[in-house]
Amino acid sequence: MNVETPQRSRNSEDLWLAAAYDLLTESGVEAVKIMPLARRVGLSRTGFYWHFKDRDALLEAMIRRWEEKNTGNLVDRCEAFAETICEAMFNLFDCWLDADLFDARLDLAIRNWARNDPALQTRLDSADARRRAAVTAMFTRFGYDSDQAEVRALSVLYTQIGYISMQVSEDPVARIARMPAYIEVFTGERPTQSDFERFNSRHPLPA
Repeated sequence: MNVETPQRSRNSEDLWLAAAYDLLTESGVEAVKIMPLARRVGLSRTGFYWHFKDRDALLEAMIRRWEEKNTGNLVDRCEAFAETICEAMFNLFDCWLDADLFDARLDLAIRNWARNDPALQTRLDSADARRRAAVTAMFTRFGYDSDQAEVRALSVLYTQIGYISMQVSEDPVARIARMPAYIEVFTGERPTQSDFERFNSRHPLPA
């Protein structure tokens, strides 16, 4: 086992978090333990304690990352400038295609973990409430009444949770091609070609 120097340790927090992410998403929270993490990153167990007081502190850091990334970015995309509800929905759909905005694997892992962790379930419920409020507010901003806005927001979110929970693997070209139809289902309005082209420009497919 390598002996970790203080300088190397200061630069390795992301390595520990990345390894913890891999174990969490592959095998669940019970697999996230210090010795398996040390083997993954090729550092000493001692190096772990440069960054984290204990395993609970590492888990807390992972939860905070999930809250800031998945829920924080979803809320931001709902609040982004848009001239129409269709453009606003495309802003939100950025989350479903860009893992830098929204990590579906992590969301599923957190939901599975929360089933046996009441404290985390409370935080998950709070995150879901923030997401619901943000999507509802997006609809009300474009003139939908409160009941319509809430039902449409729930339809959007429950559809995506279903995608995540079923671990749907879909050809990116086919998925993007369906998005105007999804938007019409969710909003009752058909997006314009220019709306779709602006969205496509943010998500270029590999040649």
